[in-house]
Amino acid sequence: MSTANRSAARPTAAVSSADIDPGEVLRGIRTERGLTLAEVSKRTGMPISTLSKVETGKISLSYEKLMRLSRGLDIDITRLFAAPKPASGPGRSLTTGRRTITRSGDGPRIRTATYDYVYPSADLLNKSLNPMIIDVRVRSIAEFGDLMRHPGEEYALVLEGQCEFHCDLYAPSLMSAGDSVYFDGSMGHAYVAVGEGPCRILSICSATDADLKSALHPLSKDLE
Repeated sequence: MSTANRSAARPTAAVSSADIDPGEVLRGIRTERGLTLAEVSKRTGMPISTLSKVETGKISLSYEKLMRLSRGLDIDITRLFAAPKPASGPGRSLTTGRRTITRSGDGPRIRTATYDYVYPSADLLNKSLNPMIIDVRVRSIAEFGDLMRHPGEEYALVLEGQCEFHCDLYAPSLMSAGDSVYFDGSMGHAYVAVGEGPCRILSICSATDADLKSALHPLSKDLE
């Protein structure tokens, strides 16, 4: 599975959703730590006026600015995406009507020591499923290091090339384009590229953004 401890991206659109208020999350973190807006401004390099407008819901932030907040406050960016979902109950419609289209080549990009990721549907927060397009960089399990683990379940489909799927409880399995695997994400797992060519995987994970914090890999460098 997949994702990164710190992430860097180059989307142009602001990240927003009816399901979340990053300003409310920011205000909660400030209160929790006893920080003033001036102190947050010093840590992030963002103007006090901008931070104030974020907290009061007057403006939304681009993904890059959310990254500046996460780095300045030393929190994972998923915390800014982890506001509770509206509770359902009698008389409340369960249909959200949410929809987003990600064009080819779009989406936040993250590079780690093991994988390069593209995150489709990044503008929808608090998703029940988290899709990721993964280019596998490592070509041996020794190079991969510690196996990944996360709550929930994961489905992966090989889009291009070949990979070995490694996990705690089964022998490694060779997978080619068109092959897929569905598994328990709490079981240690890894994808390792096979051969000289590229290896690309579509991964869909049922863990929430907040749940994935414990599985994040260190960032190696930004994608160009």
